Amino acid sequence: MNVGFIGLGAMGRPMALHLQAAGHVLHVWARRLASTEGLPAVVRATPAEIGAACEVVFTMVTSSADVEAVALGEQGLIWGMAAGSVLVNCSTIAPEAARRIAGRLGEQGIDMLDAPVSGGPQGAVDATLAIMAGGEAAVLERVRPLLEKLGQRIVHVGPNGAGQVAKACNQMIMVAAIEAVAEALRLASAAGVDAGKVRQALAGGSAASRVLEVMGRRMVERDFAAGIEARLHHKDLGLVLAAARQSGVPVPLTACIAQQLNALMAMGLGKNDTAALLRVLETR
Repeated sequence: MNVGFIGLGAMGRPMALHLQAAGHVLHVWARRLASTEGLPAVVRATPAEIGAACEVVFTMVTSSADVEAVALGEQGLIWGMAAGSVLVNCSTIAPEAARRIAGRLGEQGIDMLDAPVSGGPQGAVDATLAIMAGGEAAVLERVRPLLEKLGQRIVHVGPNGAGQVAKACNQMIMVAAIEAVAEALRLASAAGVDAGKVRQALAGGSAASRVLEVMGRRMVERDFAAGIEARLHHKDLGLVLAAARQSGVPVPLTACIAQQLNALMAMGLGKNDTAALLRVLETR
């Protein structure tokens, strides 16, 4: 089928390529034309043009405002997509924004899934992403064959917005684990113990985790080149805190970690990997 993709960054580009490799005709649009270079795709001039050409359109852009602009703004997807077509938003945005966009599209008969993903750039390259879907179950089943080209675990969480709630929960747990690993390895170093050996010892016990394996290794090797840029986790935890405030839910641990991310941003490390939380601890 004709499939559109908007958002050709570290994760979006390999995701788009998987869809093209599966035999679909890929249509793309990007604010920076350079992002489309080398893609085996039809480059469109506006999101509306992609919408008019495609049965399903994926978005993988940064913020709630970005998704709203692409979907509903001037020359946005809504002005091109036909009734019965589907927008699959894989970006991490506010649940209320996902519901609002879905509502506006629904007025034109356009379906939407909020389908944020977890797994990072490597998961996008390997097509092993976890996909948390919010929207109508029947719509999910229509696009499931496409999603199966991108990830291994696809879970229908509930109606529109539910996928974004699940992603918020994912980010709470994951970034808390990154901070915990940073604090543990900082303590080891400050006590004069080899942090690499401590990580190796912990990996065989109840503290073992994917975060300890990947982020712990980056911290020990002091490899802070971005896997996922810390600025994105800073944005995500802001969404979490806003959702918690709206729901009246106390999230004290998340609030503390958000402050650490604020400090990281103030140090100018936002384009580093989130493993750079170790560097925040080392300044204190």
